[in-house]
Amino acid sequence: MFTNAFIGKKEKPSEKELAAALGPAKALWDRLVAVLAGELEVADQEWKSYSLKAGWSLRLIRRKRVIVYLSPSRGSFIASFALGDRAVKEALASELPAPVVKTIKEATRYAEGTGVRIEVKKSAYVDVIKKLAAIKLKN
Repeated sequence: MFTNAFIGKKEKPSEKELAAALGPAKALWDRLVAVLAGELEVADQEWKSYSLKAGWSLRLIRRKRVIVYLSPSRGSFIASFALGDRAVKEALASELPAPVVKTIKEATRYAEGTGVRIEVKKSAYVDVIKKLAAIKLKN
């Protein structure tokens, strides 16, 4: 079960606190942020907390459009997307790993899009998140 590492924290986490919470997953976090900024021009960042109970997440933004939310946990993080119908259709037609396809198919649809949440613990998931971000940018 995913639990945000910064529940109850009033101020955005420092780099040191983020590194301590993520542990080995900090390298994946840094790689993903760099890849999205360098290859997809998703370079703007904003830490956001909607409540003390929710914790903090990093919003990665391109031209005022939030592309992905990264929520830190202990030893991993969640990449969250709100995908529109066309993006969902394209994602399901692409060559994503079976567990990711299952996650997309089972995701709840909201007014702002289908809420897809993927836990990132392994290096291979950096490419999956990059692919989903590229799909969202196109649609």
